[in-house]
Amino acid sequence: MSLSGNLLLGEATVPGAAGALFAVNPATGESLEPAFTLADKANVAHACALAASAFDAYRESAPEARAAFLETIAANIEAIGDTLIERAMAETALPRARLEGERARTCHQLRLFASVVRAGDATGVRIDPALPERKPLPRADLRQRRIALGPVAVFGASNFPLAFSVAGGDTASALAAGCPVVVKAHPAHPGTSALVGRAIQAAVAACELPEGVFSLVFANNDVAGTLVSDPRIQAVGFTGSRAGGLALLKMAQARPQPIPVYGELSAVNPIFLLPGALAKRAGDLGRQFAASLTMGAGQFCTNPGLLLAVDGPDVDAFIAAAGEALTACAAQTMLSPGIHAAYEQGAARLAAHAQVACVARGVEPSGPNRGRAALFTTDAASFLADPALHEEVFGASALLVRCADAATLRAIAESLEGQLTATLHLDAADAALARALLPTLERKAGRILANGWPTGVEVCHAMVHGGPWPATTDARTTSVGTAAIERFLRPVCYQDLPPELLPAALRDDNPLHLRRLVDGQWSAP
Repeated sequence: MSLSGNLLLGEATVPGAAGALFAVNPATGESLEPAFTLADKANVAHACALAASAFDAYRESAPEARAAFLETIAANIEAIGDTLIERAMAETALPRARLEGERARTCHQLRLFASVVRAGDATGVRIDPALPERKPLPRADLRQRRIALGPVAVFGASNFPLAFSVAGGDTASALAAGCPVVVKAHPAHPGTSALVGRAIQAAVAACELPEGVFSLVFANNDVAGTLVSDPRIQAVGFTGSRAGGLALLKMAQARPQPIPVYGELSAVNPIFLLPGALAKRAGDLGRQFAASLTMGAGQFCTNPGLLLAVDGPDVDAFIAAAGEALTACAAQTMLSPGIHAAYEQGAARLAAHAQVACVARGVEPSGPNRGRAALFTTDAASFLADPALHEEVFGASALLVRCADAATLRAIAESLEGQLTATLHLDAADAALARALLPTLERKAGRILANGWPTGVEVCHAMVHGGPWPATTDARTTSVGTAAIERFLRPVCYQDLPPELLPAALRDDNPLHLRRLVDGQWSAP
Protein backbone atom coordinates (compact mmCIF):
# COMPACT_ATOMS: atom_id res chain seq x y z
CA MET A 1 0.00 0.00 0.00
CA SER A 2 1.63 3.23 -1.16
CA LEU A 3 1.48 6.48 0.80
CA SER A 4 0.42 9.72 -0.88
CA GLY A 5 1.11 12.08 2.01
CA ASN A 6 -2.29 13.74 1.61
CA LEU A 7 -5.02 14.61 4.09
CA LEU A 8 -8.08 12.38 4.45
CA LEU A 9 -11.08 14.70 4.50
CA GLY A 10 -14.15 12.51 4.59
CA GLU A 11 -14.06 10.31 1.51
CA ALA A 12 -11.56 12.58 -0.28
CA THR A 13 -7.77 12.40 -0.32
CA VAL A 14 -6.48 15.94 -0.84
CA PRO A 15 -3.17 17.78 -0.47
CA GLY A 16 -2.81 20.16 2.44
CA ALA A 17 -2.13 23.82 1.77
CA ALA A 18 0.30 24.76 4.57
CA GLY A 19 3.61 23.09 3.73
CA ALA A 20 4.81 19.59 4.45
CA LEU A 21 6.69 17.42 6.93
CA PHE A 22 8.77 14.26 6.71
CA ALA A 23 8.89 11.44 9.21
CA VAL A 24 12.33 10.83 10.71
CA ASN A 25 13.77 7.43 11.51
CA PRO A 26 14.96 8.03 15.09
CA ALA A 27 17.47 5.17 14.90
CA THR A 28 19.34 6.75 11.98
CA GLY A 29 18.21 10.37 11.82
CA GLU A 30 17.23 9.91 8.17
CA SER A 31 14.09 11.43 6.66
CA LEU A 32 11.47 9.03 5.33
CA GLU A 33 9.46 9.45 2.15
CA PRO A 34 6.94 10.69 1.27
CA ALA A 35 6.35 14.28 2.37
CA PHE A 36 3.08 14.67 4.29
CA THR A 37 1.20 17.82 3.42
CA LEU A 38 -0.02 20.01 6.27
CA ALA A 39 -3.57 21.27 6.64
CA ASP A 40 -4.34 24.95 6.67
CA LYS A 41 -7.26 26.47 8.56
CA ALA A 42 -9.59 25.98 5.61
CA ASN A 43 -8.75 22.25 5.47
CA VAL A 44 -9.47 21.89 9.19
CA ALA A 45 -12.73 23.82 8.87
CA HIS A 46 -13.79 21.54 6.01
CA ALA A 47 -13.11 18.43 8.11
CA CYS A 48 -15.17 19.90 10.97
CA ALA A 49 -18.00 20.80 8.61
CA LEU A 50 -18.08 17.26 7.26
CA ALA A 51 -18.16 15.88 10.82
CA ALA A 52 -21.03 18.18 11.78
CA SER A 53 -23.02 17.20 8.70
CA ALA A 54 -22.57 13.52 9.53
CA PHE A 55 -23.40 13.82 13.21
CA ASP A 56 -27.18 13.51 13.39
CA ALA A 57 -27.34 10.55 11.03
CA TYR A 58 -24.38 8.76 12.60
CA ARG A 59 -25.45 9.20 16.21
CA GLU A 60 -28.80 7.59 15.40
CA SER A 61 -27.29 4.72 13.42
CA ALA A 62 -28.47 1.31 14.57
CA PRO A 63 -26.27 -0.32 17.22
CA GLU A 64 -25.58 -3.24 14.91
CA ALA A 65 -24.45 -0.91 12.12
CA ARG A 66 -22.08 0.97 14.43
CA ALA A 67 -20.70 -2.26 15.91
CA ALA A 68 -20.11 -3.68 12.43
CA PHE A 69 -18.29 -0.46 11.50
CA LEU A 70 -15.88 -0.83 14.43
CA GLU A 71 -15.25 -4.46 13.54
CA THR A 72 -14.63 -3.51 9.91
CA ILE A 73 -12.00 -0.99 11.01
CA ALA A 74 -10.25 -3.72 13.01
CA ALA A 75 -10.32 -6.13 10.06
CA ASN A 76 -9.00 -3.44 7.71
CA ILE A 77 -6.10 -2.65 10.04
CA GLU A 78 -5.19 -6.32 10.24
CA ALA A 79 -5.40 -6.57 6.45
CA ILE A 80 -2.63 -3.97 6.02
CA GLY A 81 -0.28 -6.66 7.30
CA ASP A 82 3.46 -6.17 7.49
CA THR A 83 3.32 -2.86 5.65
CA LEU A 84 1.90 -1.25 8.78
CA ILE A 85 4.39 -2.86 11.15
CA GLU A 86 7.40 -2.05 8.99
CA ARG A 87 6.40 1.58 8.58
CA ALA A 88 5.79 1.93 12.31
CA MET A 89 9.19 0.35 13.05
CA ALA A 90 10.89 2.83 10.74
CA GLU A 91 9.10 5.84 12.24
CA THR A 92 9.39 4.92 15.95
CA ALA A 93 12.32 2.45 16.32
CA LEU A 94 9.97 0.26 18.34
CA PRO A 95 10.62 -3.48 17.90
CA ARG A 96 8.39 -5.68 15.78
CA ALA A 97 7.04 -7.70 18.70
CA ARG A 98 5.97 -4.57 20.57
CA LEU A 99 4.19 -3.16 17.51
CA GLU A 100 2.50 -6.43 16.64
CA GLY A 101 1.22 -6.58 20.22
CA GLU A 102 0.03 -3.00 19.98
CA ARG A 103 -1.81 -3.73 16.73
CA ALA A 104 -3.54 -6.68 18.40
CA ARG A 105 -4.49 -4.47 21.34
CA THR A 106 -5.86 -1.80 19.00
CA CYS A 107 -8.04 -4.27 17.12
CA HIS A 108 -9.17 -5.95 20.35
CA GLN A 109 -10.16 -2.52 21.67
CA LEU A 110 -12.27 -1.79 18.59
CA ARG A 111 -14.01 -5.15 18.86
CA LEU A 112 -14.57 -4.69 22.58
CA PHE A 113 -16.35 -1.39 21.93
CA ALA A 114 -18.40 -3.13 19.24
CA SER A 115 -19.63 -5.51 21.94
CA VAL A 116 -20.45 -2.54 24.18
CA VAL A 117 -22.50 -0.92 21.41
CA ARG A 118 -24.41 -4.15 20.80
CA ALA A 119 -25.13 -4.65 24.51
CA GLY A 120 -26.62 -1.17 24.68
CA ASP A 121 -25.99 -0.47 28.38
CA ALA A 122 -24.10 2.72 27.55
CA THR A 123 -27.39 4.15 26.29
CA GLY A 124 -28.38 4.35 29.97
CA VAL A 125 -32.15 4.14 29.47
CA ARG A 126 -34.29 5.18 32.47
CA ILE A 127 -38.07 5.32 32.29
CA ASP A 128 -40.40 6.73 34.96
CA PRO A 129 -43.93 6.20 33.61
CA ALA A 130 -46.60 8.82 34.13
CA LEU A 131 -48.57 8.70 37.38
CA PRO A 132 -51.67 10.78 36.55
CA GLU A 133 -53.49 9.80 39.75
CA ARG A 134 -50.64 10.61 42.14
CA LYS A 135 -51.53 13.03 44.96
CA PRO A 136 -50.98 15.83 45.63
CA LEU A 137 -49.45 16.23 42.13
CA PRO A 138 -49.39 13.85 39.17
CA ARG A 139 -46.07 12.76 37.66
CA ALA A 140 -45.31 13.33 33.99
CA ASP A 141 -43.99 10.55 31.76
CA LEU A 142 -40.18 10.91 31.97
CA ARG A 143 -37.71 8.98 29.84
CA GLN A 144 -33.94 9.39 29.69
CA ARG A 145 -31.26 8.15 27.35
CA ARG A 146 -27.68 9.18 26.66
CA ILE A 147 -26.82 10.55 23.24
CA ALA A 148 -23.53 11.29 21.51
CA LEU A 149 -21.90 14.57 22.50
CA GLY A 150 -20.94 15.73 18.99
CA PRO A 151 -17.90 15.72 16.70
CA VAL A 152 -14.69 14.94 18.59
CA ALA A 153 -11.13 16.09 17.90
CA VAL A 154 -8.52 13.44 18.71
CA PHE A 155 -4.80 14.18 18.97
CA GLY A 156 -2.62 11.15 18.27
CA ALA A 157 -0.05 10.27 20.94
CA SER A 158 3.68 9.93 20.36
CA ASN A 159 4.36 6.85 22.45
CA PHE A 160 1.68 4.49 21.12
CA PRO A 161 1.52 4.89 17.32
CA LEU A 162 -1.42 2.47 17.13
CA ALA A 163 -3.20 2.03 20.48
CA PHE A 164 -3.35 5.74 21.39
CA SER A 165 -3.30 7.18 17.91
CA VAL A 166 -5.55 7.33 14.85
CA ALA A 167 -7.67 4.26 15.72
CA GLY A 168 -6.75 4.22 19.41
CA GLY A 169 -8.88 4.38 22.52
CA ASP A 170 -10.13 7.94 22.09
CA THR A 171 -11.20 7.36 18.50
CA ALA A 172 -12.70 3.93 19.20
CA SER A 173 -14.74 5.11 22.18
CA ALA A 174 -15.93 8.28 20.41
CA LEU A 175 -17.03 6.34 17.32
CA ALA A 176 -18.73 3.78 19.56
CA ALA A 177 -20.65 6.59 21.26
CA GLY A 178 -21.87 7.88 17.89
CA CYS A 179 -19.48 10.83 17.53
CA PRO A 180 -17.74 11.63 14.23
CA VAL A 181 -13.99 12.05 14.73
CA VAL A 182 -11.39 14.39 13.26
CA VAL A 183 -7.90 13.09 14.09
CA LYS A 184 -4.81 15.27 14.14
CA ALA A 185 -1.97 12.82 13.43
CA HIS A 186 1.18 12.95 15.52
CA PRO A 187 4.08 14.30 13.43
CA ALA A 188 6.47 11.58 14.63
CA HIS A 189 4.64 8.78 12.78
CA PRO A 190 2.64 10.25 9.89
CA GLY A 191 3.00 7.21 7.63
CA THR A 192 1.66 4.85 10.29
CA SER A 193 -1.18 7.32 10.90
CA ALA A 194 -2.02 7.53 7.19
CA LEU A 195 -2.17 3.76 6.78
CA VAL A 196 -4.57 3.40 9.71
CA GLY A 197 -6.53 6.44 8.57
CA ARG A 198 -7.12 4.86 5.19
CA ALA A 199 -8.33 1.69 6.90
CA ILE A 200 -10.96 3.75 8.76
CA GLN A 201 -11.86 5.74 5.63
CA ALA A 202 -12.43 2.46 3.75
CA ALA A 203 -14.59 1.15 6.60
CA VAL A 204 -16.78 4.27 6.47
CA ALA A 205 -17.38 3.66 2.77
CA ALA A 206 -17.91 -0.09 3.11
CA CYS A 207 -20.46 0.41 5.88
CA GLU A 208 -22.23 3.13 3.86
CA LEU A 209 -21.93 5.71 6.62
CA PRO A 210 -21.81 9.50 6.05
CA GLU A 211 -18.35 10.45 4.83
CA GLY A 212 -17.79 12.99 7.62
CA VAL A 213 -17.72 10.27 10.27
CA PHE A 214 -13.91 10.33 9.98
CA SER A 215 -11.19 12.68 8.78
CA LEU A 216 -7.41 12.72 9.29
CA VAL A 217 -5.23 15.82 9.12
CA PHE A 218 -1.54 16.57 9.50
CA ALA A 219 -1.02 20.04 10.94
CA ASN A 220 1.37 22.28 12.84
CA ASN A 221 0.46 23.43 16.35
CA ASP A 222 -1.11 26.73 15.29
CA VAL A 223 -3.49 25.12 12.85
CA ALA A 224 -4.14 22.24 15.25
CA GLY A 225 -5.40 24.84 17.70
CA THR A 226 -8.08 25.86 15.24
CA LEU A 227 -9.44 22.33 15.47
CA VAL A 228 -10.10 22.79 19.19
CA SER A 229 -11.57 26.24 18.60
CA ASP A 230 -13.92 25.21 15.81
CA PRO A 231 -17.49 25.60 17.13
CA ARG A 232 -18.56 22.30 15.58
CA ILE A 233 -16.12 20.30 17.73
CA GLN A 234 -17.73 19.27 21.02
CA ALA A 235 -14.94 17.41 22.85
CA VAL A 236 -11.21 16.73 22.63
CA GLY A 237 -9.19 13.59 23.32
CA PHE A 238 -5.48 14.09 23.99
CA THR A 239 -2.52 12.08 25.28
CA GLY A 240 0.74 13.96 25.60
CA SER A 241 2.73 16.49 27.58
CA ARG A 242 1.40 18.65 30.38
CA ALA A 243 2.29 21.79 28.44
CA GLY A 244 0.47 20.58 25.32
CA GLY A 245 -2.59 19.50 27.25
CA LEU A 246 -2.74 22.79 29.16
CA ALA A 247 -2.59 24.72 25.89
CA LEU A 248 -5.54 22.75 24.47
CA LEU A 249 -7.47 23.07 27.72
CA LYS A 250 -7.07 26.86 27.70
CA MET A 251 -8.25 27.05 24.10
CA ALA A 252 -11.27 24.87 24.85
CA GLN A 253 -12.23 26.93 27.90
CA ALA A 254 -11.76 30.24 26.05
CA ARG A 255 -14.39 29.36 23.40
CA PRO A 256 -17.79 31.08 23.53
CA GLN A 257 -19.05 27.57 24.23
CA PRO A 258 -16.39 25.80 26.38
CA ILE A 259 -15.98 22.09 25.71
CA PRO A 260 -14.40 19.21 27.66
CA VAL A 261 -10.80 18.20 27.00
CA TYR A 262 -10.12 14.62 28.04
CA GLY A 263 -6.36 14.85 28.38
CA GLU A 264 -3.80 12.50 29.86
CA LEU A 265 -0.85 14.71 30.73
CA SER A 266 1.77 13.49 33.20
CA ALA A 267 2.45 11.09 36.05
CA VAL A 268 5.41 9.68 37.97
CA ASN A 269 3.46 6.61 39.17
CA PRO A 270 4.89 6.22 42.69
CA ILE A 271 6.11 2.85 43.89
CA PHE A 272 5.88 2.33 47.67
CA LEU A 273 8.52 -0.19 48.76
CA LEU A 274 7.20 -1.16 52.18
CA PRO A 275 9.62 -2.49 54.85
CA GLY A 276 8.36 -6.07 55.03
CA ALA A 277 8.55 -6.54 51.27
CA LEU A 278 12.06 -5.07 51.11
CA ALA A 279 13.25 -7.28 53.97
CA LYS A 280 12.18 -10.42 52.11
CA ARG A 281 12.93 -9.62 48.47
CA ALA A 282 14.91 -6.40 48.02
CA GLY A 283 17.13 -7.92 45.33
CA ASP A 284 14.25 -9.31 43.28
CA LEU A 285 12.35 -6.05 43.55
CA GLY A 286 15.39 -4.11 42.37
CA ARG A 287 15.78 -6.27 39.29
CA GLN A 288 12.05 -6.22 38.52
CA PHE A 289 12.01 -2.45 38.86
CA ALA A 290 14.89 -2.08 36.38
CA ALA A 291 12.98 -4.20 33.85
CA SER A 292 9.84 -2.11 34.27
CA LEU A 293 11.71 1.20 34.12
CA THR A 294 13.52 0.37 30.89
CA MET A 295 10.63 -1.30 29.06
CA GLY A 296 10.15 0.56 25.79
CA ALA A 297 12.94 2.99 26.73
CA GLY A 298 10.75 4.16 29.58
CA GLN A 299 8.27 5.77 27.20
CA PHE A 300 5.12 4.61 28.95
CA CYS A 301 2.73 6.97 30.69
CA THR A 302 2.66 4.43 33.54
CA ASN A 303 6.45 4.23 33.89
CA PRO A 304 7.63 3.93 37.53
CA GLY A 305 9.37 7.29 37.90
CA LEU A 306 9.27 7.62 41.70
CA LEU A 307 10.22 5.17 44.44
CA LEU A 308 9.48 5.71 48.14
CA ALA A 309 10.95 3.63 50.97
CA VAL A 310 11.77 3.80 54.69
CA ASP A 311 15.57 4.07 54.79
CA GLY A 312 17.78 1.22 55.96
CA PRO A 313 20.00 -1.64 54.76
CA ASP A 314 17.20 -3.19 52.73
CA VAL A 315 16.91 0.01 50.67
CA ASP A 316 20.65 -0.24 50.00
CA ALA A 317 20.16 -3.83 48.85
CA PHE A 318 17.36 -2.74 46.52
CA ILE A 319 19.52 0.04 45.05
CA ALA A 320 22.44 -2.34 44.58
CA ALA A 321 20.32 -4.85 42.66
CA ALA A 322 18.56 -2.20 40.60
CA GLY A 323 21.85 -0.45 39.87
CA GLU A 324 23.54 -3.64 38.74
CA ALA A 325 20.67 -4.37 36.36
CA LEU A 326 20.53 -0.82 35.02
CA THR A 327 24.28 -0.50 34.40
CA ALA A 328 24.00 -3.50 32.08
CA CYS A 329 21.07 -1.99 30.12
CA ALA A 330 21.93 -0.80 26.63
CA ALA A 331 20.74 2.67 25.71
CA GLN A 332 17.54 2.39 23.66
CA THR A 333 16.43 4.48 20.72
CA MET A 334 13.67 6.85 21.76
CA LEU A 335 10.61 7.70 19.70
CA SER A 336 11.85 10.96 18.21
CA PRO A 337 14.75 13.39 18.41
CA GLY A 338 12.55 15.81 20.35
CA ILE A 339 11.56 13.22 22.97
CA HIS A 340 15.21 12.17 23.33
CA ALA A 341 16.34 15.77 23.80
CA ALA A 342 13.69 16.36 26.48
CA TYR A 343 14.74 13.18 28.28
CA GLU A 344 18.39 14.18 28.30
CA GLN A 345 17.50 17.61 29.68
CA GLY A 346 15.37 16.07 32.44
CA ALA A 347 18.05 13.55 33.46
CA ALA A 348 20.72 16.25 33.39
CA ARG A 349 18.60 18.47 35.61
CA LEU A 350 18.35 15.74 38.24
CA ALA A 351 22.06 14.93 37.97
CA ALA A 352 22.94 18.57 38.60
CA HIS A 353 20.65 18.97 41.61
CA ALA A 354 22.63 19.60 44.79
CA GLN A 355 20.44 17.28 46.90
CA VAL A 356 20.23 14.44 44.38
CA ALA A 357 22.73 11.62 43.86
CA CYS A 358 23.01 9.50 40.74
CA VAL A 359 23.39 5.86 41.78
CA ALA A 360 23.21 4.11 38.40
CA ARG A 361 23.32 4.87 34.67
CA GLY A 362 22.90 2.51 31.76
CA VAL A 363 25.43 1.79 29.05
CA GLU A 364 26.73 4.80 27.13
CA PRO A 365 24.77 5.42 23.90
CA SER A 366 26.28 4.14 20.67
CA GLY A 367 24.01 5.95 18.22
CA PRO A 368 21.59 8.85 17.81
CA ASN A 369 18.54 9.45 20.00
CA ARG A 370 19.37 6.69 22.46
CA GLY A 371 18.17 7.17 26.02
CA ARG A 372 20.49 6.03 28.80
CA ALA A 373 18.64 4.69 31.86
CA ALA A 374 19.17 6.52 35.16
CA LEU A 375 18.39 6.01 38.86
CA PHE A 376 18.74 8.87 41.30
CA THR A 377 18.23 9.18 45.06
CA THR A 378 17.37 12.00 47.44
CA ASP A 379 16.12 12.45 50.99
CA ALA A 380 12.55 13.18 52.02
CA ALA A 381 13.20 16.73 53.22
CA SER A 382 14.76 17.72 49.91
CA PHE A 383 11.93 16.12 47.96
CA LEU A 384 9.27 17.90 49.99
CA ALA A 385 11.08 21.24 49.66
CA ASP A 386 11.48 21.24 45.87
CA PRO A 387 8.46 20.82 43.56
CA ALA A 388 10.84 20.30 40.62
CA LEU A 389 11.74 16.90 42.05
CA HIS A 390 8.10 15.83 41.65
CA GLU A 391 8.13 16.39 37.88
CA GLU A 392 7.98 13.60 35.33
CA VAL A 393 11.05 12.84 33.23
CA PHE A 394 9.59 11.00 30.25
CA GLY A 395 11.92 8.07 29.71
CA ALA A 396 13.86 5.49 31.73
CA SER A 397 14.67 7.76 34.68
CA ALA A 398 13.51 7.35 38.27
CA LEU A 399 14.07 9.02 41.63
CA LEU A 400 14.17 7.06 44.90
CA VAL A 401 13.28 9.01 48.04
CA ARG A 402 14.70 7.76 51.33
CA CYS A 403 12.24 8.35 54.18
CA ALA A 404 13.23 8.37 57.85
CA ASP A 405 10.10 6.51 58.98
CA ALA A 406 6.59 5.47 58.04
CA ALA A 407 5.16 8.86 59.02
CA THR A 408 7.48 10.57 56.55
CA LEU A 409 6.46 8.08 53.88
CA ARG A 410 2.83 9.02 54.47
CA ALA A 411 3.66 12.73 54.39
CA ILE A 412 5.27 12.34 50.99
CA ALA A 413 2.26 10.41 49.72
CA GLU A 414 0.09 13.35 50.77
CA SER A 415 2.39 15.79 48.94
CA LEU A 416 2.09 14.09 45.56
CA GLU A 417 0.13 15.37 42.60
CA GLY A 418 -2.53 13.24 40.94
CA GLN A 419 -1.24 10.04 39.35
CA LEU A 420 -2.34 7.41 36.87
CA THR A 421 -1.11 4.65 39.19
CA ALA A 422 0.25 4.02 42.66
CA THR A 423 1.88 0.71 43.58
CA LEU A 424 2.34 -0.98 46.94
CA HIS A 425 5.01 -3.64 47.29
CA LEU A 426 4.06 -5.27 50.55
CA ASP A 427 4.28 -8.36 52.70
CA ALA A 428 1.91 -9.56 55.42
CA ALA A 429 3.87 -7.50 57.95
CA ASP A 430 3.09 -4.34 55.95
CA ALA A 431 -0.71 -4.63 56.18
CA ALA A 432 -1.16 -1.85 58.76
CA LEU A 433 1.01 0.64 56.84
CA ALA A 434 -0.65 -0.27 53.54
CA ARG A 435 -4.09 0.21 55.11
CA ALA A 436 -3.03 3.63 56.38
CA LEU A 437 -1.75 4.63 52.92
CA LEU A 438 -4.77 3.46 50.95
CA PRO A 439 -7.12 6.42 51.61
CA THR A 440 -4.40 8.79 50.40
CA LEU A 441 -3.66 6.69 47.32
CA GLU A 442 -7.35 6.50 46.46
CA ARG A 443 -7.41 10.30 46.41
CA LYS A 444 -4.21 10.53 44.39
CA ALA A 445 -4.44 7.78 41.74
CA GLY A 446 -6.75 6.14 39.24
CA ARG A 447 -5.30 2.62 39.63
CA ILE A 448 -3.76 1.06 42.75
CA LEU A 449 -1.57 -2.02 42.35
CA ALA A 450 -0.20 -4.51 44.86
CA ASN A 451 3.05 -6.41 44.22
CA GLY A 452 3.16 -5.61 40.53
CA TRP A 453 4.47 -2.97 38.17
CA PRO A 454 2.34 -0.32 36.47
CA THR A 455 3.76 -0.69 32.95
CA GLY A 456 1.06 -2.52 31.05
CA VAL A 457 -2.58 -1.46 30.87
CA GLU A 458 -5.16 -4.18 30.24
CA VAL A 459 -7.99 -3.25 27.85
CA CYS A 460 -11.07 -4.55 29.64
CA HIS A 461 -14.25 -3.45 31.38
CA ALA A 462 -12.76 -2.70 34.82
CA MET A 463 -9.62 -0.80 33.80
CA VAL A 464 -9.11 2.83 34.83
CA HIS A 465 -6.46 4.77 32.96
CA GLY A 466 -6.95 8.18 34.46
CA GLY A 467 -6.56 10.02 37.71
CA PRO A 468 -6.63 13.42 39.42
CA TRP A 469 -4.90 16.44 37.89
CA PRO A 470 -2.34 16.48 36.31
CA ALA A 471 -2.58 12.79 35.44
CA THR A 472 -5.70 13.73 33.51
CA THR A 473 -7.82 16.81 33.00
CA ASP A 474 -10.95 15.05 34.32
CA ALA A 475 -10.50 12.62 37.21
CA ARG A 476 -13.99 11.17 36.65
CA THR A 477 -13.00 9.49 33.40
CA THR A 478 -10.79 6.81 31.91
CA SER A 479 -9.20 6.63 28.46
CA VAL A 480 -8.80 2.82 28.55
CA GLY A 481 -11.55 0.28 29.15
CA THR A 482 -15.18 0.28 28.15
CA ALA A 483 -16.09 3.11 30.55
CA ALA A 484 -14.16 5.41 28.17
CA ILE A 485 -17.32 5.66 26.04
CA GLU A 486 -19.02 7.66 28.80
CA ARG A 487 -16.80 10.69 28.04
CA PHE A 488 -18.59 11.22 24.75
CA LEU A 489 -22.21 10.79 25.85
CA ARG A 490 -24.65 13.10 27.61
CA PRO A 491 -28.12 12.51 29.11
CA VAL A 492 -31.35 13.82 27.57
CA CYS A 493 -34.74 13.57 29.27
CA TYR A 494 -37.98 13.38 27.25
CA GLN A 495 -41.12 14.51 29.07
CA ASP A 496 -44.56 13.52 27.82
CA LEU A 497 -43.44 13.03 24.22
CA PRO A 498 -46.02 11.26 22.05
CA PRO A 499 -45.02 7.62 21.44
CA GLU A 500 -44.49 8.21 17.74
CA LEU A 501 -41.82 10.83 18.52
CA LEU A 502 -39.86 8.81 21.06
CA PRO A 503 -36.43 7.46 20.11
CA ALA A 504 -36.38 3.70 19.62
CA ALA A 505 -34.44 3.19 22.87
CA LEU A 506 -37.32 4.70 24.87
CA ARG A 507 -40.33 3.12 23.18
CA ASP A 508 -42.53 0.81 25.23
CA ASP A 509 -41.94 -2.11 22.86
CA ASN A 510 -38.14 -1.78 23.35
CA PRO A 511 -37.22 -2.60 19.72
CA LEU A 512 -33.48 -2.34 20.47
CA HIS A 513 -33.82 -4.98 23.22
CA LEU A 514 -32.04 -2.85 25.82
CA ARG A 515 -31.73 -3.41 29.54
CA ARG A 516 -33.65 -0.48 31.05
CA LEU A 517 -34.35 1.01 34.48
CA VAL A 518 -38.16 1.22 34.54
CA ASP A 519 -39.73 2.89 37.56
CA GLY A 520 -36.62 2.10 39.58
CA GLN A 521 -36.44 -1.59 38.61
CA TRP A 522 -34.11 -3.10 36.05
CA SER A 523 -36.02 -4.59 33.16
CA ALA A 524 -34.42 -7.28 31.02
CA PRO A 525 -34.69 -7.03 27.21
